[in-house]
Amino acid sequence: MRTLILGGTFDPVHVGHLFLAEEARLRLGYERVVFVPANVTAHRAAKESAPAADRLSMLEAAIGGIPYFEVDDCEISRGGVSYTVDTVAELVARGGLTGKPGLIIGDDLIEGFARWREPERIASLADLIVARRAFQEERRFSYPHVYLANLVLPISSSDIRSRVRSGQAYRHIVPEAVFRDIERTGRYR
Repeated sequence: MRTLILGGTFDPVHVGHLFLAEEARLRLGYERVVFVPANVTAHRAAKESAPAADRLSMLEAAIGGIPYFEVDDCEISRGGVSYTVDTVAELVARGGLTGKPGLIIGDDLIEGFARWREPERIASLADLIVARRAFQEERRFSYPHVYLANLVLPISSSDIRSRVRSGQAYRHIVPEAVFRDIERTGRYR
């Protein structure tokens, strides 16, 4: 099955994540998208994130019922700092993929990609797909890639957390299941 991988902290998952996944899937002809929530990202302290189990639960609730979206908890199960190379290698080793998986990377991250753990191996295991997030025009990227000229929804998880803390509106920029979870648990307040 032609598979796209979309990793991230998803703290919380929002409609921008889901829209990007759907747009990439349709434009590039993939059959499914696997969302991989990070345990602890290499660039973000664990104390800044909601617990991994909570982020996983919100992500599962957000994509529930969408047959071509899946969640894989391999980074959380592995524990420790999450590295993309380990995740891609694990998903490829499991089998069940048609060809190389696609790996979505935001254009705001490509400048530092050469400093990721084993970037050449990542590029050999997956087709790199650069998605617009922060820039209007295509950015230079020295690794083989496909540039996705996607619609950018100006939503970020950090903005959502800030909106929740300050009592601002956020209901319709997260999936309804995520809104209900945040309201029920008091998360981010």
